[in-house]
Amino acid sequence: MASATLLKSSFLPKKSEWGASRQVAAPRPVTVSMVVVRASAYADELVKTAKTVASPGRGILAMDESNATCGKRLASIGLENTEANRQAYRTLLVTAPGLGQYISGAILFEETLYQSAVDGRKIVDILAEQGIVPGIKVDKGLVPLAGSNNESWCQGLDGLAAREAAYYQAGARFAKWRTVVSIPNGPSELAVKEAAWGLARYAAISQDNGLVPIVEPEILLDGEHGIERTFEVAQKVWAETFYAMAENNVMFEGILLKPSMVTPGAESKDKATPEQVAEYTLKLLHRRIPPSVPGIMFLSGGQSEVEAAQDALLLRAKANSLAQLGKYTSDGETAEAKEGMFVKNYSY
Repeated sequence: MASATLLKSSFLPKKSEWGASRQVAAPRPVTVSMVVVRASAYADELVKTAKTVASPGRGILAMDESNATCGKRLASIGLENTEANRQAYRTLLVTAPGLGQYISGAILFEETLYQSAVDGRKIVDILAEQGIVPGIKVDKGLVPLAGSNNESWCQGLDGLAAREAAYYQAGARFAKWRTVVSIPNGPSELAVKEAAWGLARYAAISQDNGLVPIVEPEILLDGEHGIERTFEVAQKVWAETFYAMAENNVMFEGILLKPSMVTPGAESKDKATPEQVAEYTLKLLHRRIPPSVPGIMFLSGGQSEVEAAQDALLLRAKANSLAQLGKYTSDGETAEAKEGMFVKNYSY
């Protein structure tokens, strides 16, 4: 344990000795105990997992739809929302041949983490066979933030440690937690600090239980504001988030980030070019993200026959891979694939 010696500046001789002698007794050194910050028992594994998920040319497959959202997908093709149908749908995704070439991690819903494929193999084992790291969505959704300007905060910290310990035992190695910041409603200082502190607590708890946290304070696209306003808010949000994570002793080498790209509000009259979006986004990352963070993830721009559906998934995964490497072109893309994915007031 480290220690330091300090000289007591208040040392005085006895009153009877005042003026009797000019000699002053040597001050006694005082030993001060230093606070030792305990490193996570999973530190090496966290760093390795983060680097694997952030490996060049691969991305994360978000298949963490809730059962309700999954039911909407099934209903669109005339199927009931049953566990068997959800199992078949998820089996179709994870058994796509060659998926691991482009996908490094898969975010799962809790049911999926414990679920087996239709052939009896565990879904997490199928992913591992393809070199894909299983992850788990751990937040419990957004609720109104009392005292704010009609803003939200993310719940789910209660019982998180116990849940994540169980998720680790089931095979998960990273976690996802999404909170949001709304520009049209402020954002208020309260909402920004609540979002940052909640993310920091989630990140610390995740690392203590062996899971790499994906840190995601999403700046919602809703609003008429310009790109400069988004940039201003994003800087504030990320500054608060990293400050809060430092306060909670989060190891930056063992996290991943999922920031929003810096764009104007969806209803803004001043549209930004792709070059402007890239310029502002890179400026944000350079100013606010420590170089020790191993990976930054962005959301990418998704047939009834099994082969056709799996081919479509691989096409999207490959496009995401090329985009990450700066080699993406729109050749071969359908008109539907080129459409924006923004949905006003979207929640899941």
